[in-house]
Parts: sequence; C-alpha cells; structure tokens
Amino acid sequence: MSSFTGKAGLVTGAGSGIGRAGALEFARRGAAVGVLDLDARSAEETATLIAKEGGTAEPIGLDISDERSVQRAVAHLEEMFGGLDFAFNNAGIPSTSRELTEIPAEDWDHVLRVNLTGTFLCMKYELPALQRRGGGAIVNTASNGGLYAIAHAPAYVASKHGVVGLSKAAAIDYAPDGIRVNALCPGLTRTATFDAVADMAGPGMAAQQEAATPLGRLAAPEEAAAAAVWLCSPEASYVTGIALSVDGGRRA
Repeated sequence: MSSFTGKAGLVTGAGSGIGRAGALEFARRGAAVGVLDLDARSAEETATLIAKEGGTAEPIGLDISDERSVQRAVAHLEEMFGGLDFAFNNAGIPSTSRELTEIPAEDWDHVLRVNLTGTFLCMKYELPALQRRGGGAIVNTASNGGLYAIAHAPAYVASKHGVVGLSKAAAIDYAPDGIRVNALCPGLTRTATFDAVADMAGPGMAAQQEAATPLGRLAAPEEAAAAAVWLCSPEASYVTGIALSVDGGRRA
C-alpha cells in the first residue's frame, strides 16, 4: 500500500460518492487533502470524517466552472500545504435523458461548462502548482460514457469524451515536467447521483444494469476511488495518458 505521507493534494466533488471515498483514502495513506465541493456543507462533512480518523483536510466550497474561484482555491491550498503533489478532479454532473434535437442550448452549455470546462480550469491552475513541486499526478474522472455512447445522453457523452481527450493531451504536454495525467472511467457506481438517475428511470433499472455487468453488480464508490489513488501513487509511475475503465467488465 502506497504511503502519501508528506504529500498534499486536492479532490473535487469530494462531498459525496467517489470523491468522498477518494479524499478519505488519500488521507488514510497520509496525505493532506483539499476537500472541494459545490456543496460547502458536504465538503465540511468529508473533512470532519478525515479529521476523526486523524487526517488533515481543508474543506472549500467550490464551483469548478468559476475560474476565479478555482484559482483562489488552488492558491490557498498550495500556500496552506506548502505545495501540491496530486489532484483528483472528480466533480461533474449528469445530463437529462433527451435526444440531441430536444436539448435546450442552455442545458448543453451547462453540462459542457461543468464537466469539460470545469476540468480544464482545475488543470489550468493545478499544473503550475505541480510544476513548482517538481512533478506529480492528476486524475480526471471521465466515465465509460467517455469511451462509448450512452443513449439519450449526448451532452454528457460529449463532455466525458472531451475529458478523456483533454487528459491525453495534457499527458503528452506535461510529461517532460514529471507530471502524469490520466482519466478514470467508472462504470455505474452506487452513488447518490446514480440513485437519482435510477429513480427517474423507474423500477428495475438498477437490477437491469447489474445483470448487464459481467461481475454481476454495480461498483462501490471505494472501488472507483481506489483506482484513482493508485493512478496518483508511485506504483503507477510509468502510467500516463490512459483512460482506465473501472466497470466490472462492461466495456469488454
């Protein structure tokens, strides 16, 4: 098990689900963790959980689509922790279930602004921080929807394909600086977001998805988060520019 003792980083979307699981695991392995979430109260709850386990965390309410807020948050954490060694950009939103021609332009813009532009803005300020540290790792949460299409989700699919492409482009550009960049592509995971989507889809949706998964179940948040932690660890020191599926065999 890799130790992150003496390391510091941040997790966006850390108020729940995969982000919370990731923030907790980084802290358990010794890292000081910036806990960022649009819901400031949820970020504080995650930071409290970390503190109860003896870890170090700094909660920040953050809208990743707001560039100035992102800039301030990264600068604050860099000053507080003395630098940043990793970032897990996990924040994102789903889209409504509609065909392309039925999507209002403002809904399209919102999904792309949060999922793709928000990830870009985070990286824009994280990368210089990692350069000042002499290297590091970034993991961006995409989705299996960043690898293939999902019916009636064109905005989400486009945004997550964009995250995969952005991660690969940054991996090439910043490899000479000792910075690794990878995309995490979880399949369906038992989170509050999944529960909300399942409720809208109607009864039986979860069971149908489990039946279509070779491992016969949906992922726990901790399973997806573990992959992100590994990608940021020394064990993944020669891994960059990949889109890693954590999907119970769905892509296969």
